Amino acid sequence: MSFVSSVTVTVPATTANLGPGFDCIGAALTLYNQVKFTRLDQSGLIIHVTGAEAERVQTDESNLLYQAFTKLYQYIKQTPPSVKIEIQLGIPLARGLGSSATAIVGGLVGANILAGKPLSQSQLMELAIAIEGHPDNVVPALLGGCRLAASSDAGWEICDVPWRENIAPVLAIPDFELSTSEARRVLPNEFSRADAIFNTAHLGLLLRGLETGKGKWLRTALQDRLHQPYRQALIPGYDAVSAAAVAAGAYGVVISGAGPTVLALTDKESAPQVEAAMRAAWETTGIVAVVRSLALDHQGATSFHEG
Repeated sequence: MSFVSSVTVTVPATTANLGPGFDCIGAALTLYNQVKFTRLDQSGLIIHVTGAEAERVQTDESNLLYQAFTKLYQYIKQTPPSVKIEIQLGIPLARGLGSSATAIVGGLVGANILAGKPLSQSQLMELAIAIEGHPDNVVPALLGGCRLAASSDAGWEICDVPWRENIAPVLAIPDFELSTSEARRVLPNEFSRADAIFNTAHLGLLLRGLETGKGKWLRTALQDRLHQPYRQALIPGYDAVSAAAVAAGAYGVVISGAGPTVLALTDKESAPQVEAAMRAAWETTGIVAVVRSLALDHQGATSFHEG
């Protein structure tokens, strides 16, 4: 087995739920965090973080990325090596773009390579889901593309969701946070049969809409009754931003992950107008938002290492 002294892992941001796909569908986006792991000769742990909000990331053993790193070694019943971890942040924290998923996936992939790749990609995925608690962010972060995850007695079945190339995801990322725990607290414990049927039908239509790019289908498919009606009140200006995006040509608007980032799906030709409309709508409420048109990331987590 060849000895790897350092490895650099790049992990994409993700947008999850996509309206009716609550906790089961997510897509990787062209926005990234990067982390470099280097073995240390001396005992210890060193964590350096750069990029926006770097000062908010823990640099001790409580760091989520390091916890995932050590979790893999626990899984294979080995002692984790002393390591220097250099994190370069490109994904905003606590904004509904899968920042925690990038930490989990990055830590597992880096540890797996330093350990000589004892785990397969499938095993890494199962471990990532176990750490995160649900698959919608960690699966596309690891594998790339748009993915639907369904549980079975044997584990998880992962389905690649075709995404028409002309569908552009436009994200409006506001300058305030919304924790996943807070976003989950507002959800009811039970739903009606009518709401369950509504979401089942709309998720099926969403899958066909993403595959075909048919705008009429997507306009209907992005509607949801399980989480968005309850979470929208936690996002100031959501209604105005959503209306502005649709008026500018977007098929529809959803909350990205647990929020507060708002995701519009539109065709590439309309993306600049949708960007401008969403930015202006939030500015009228006194909120500054970074608005950008991204694309689907098809690679997922990538790495290169030094022997």
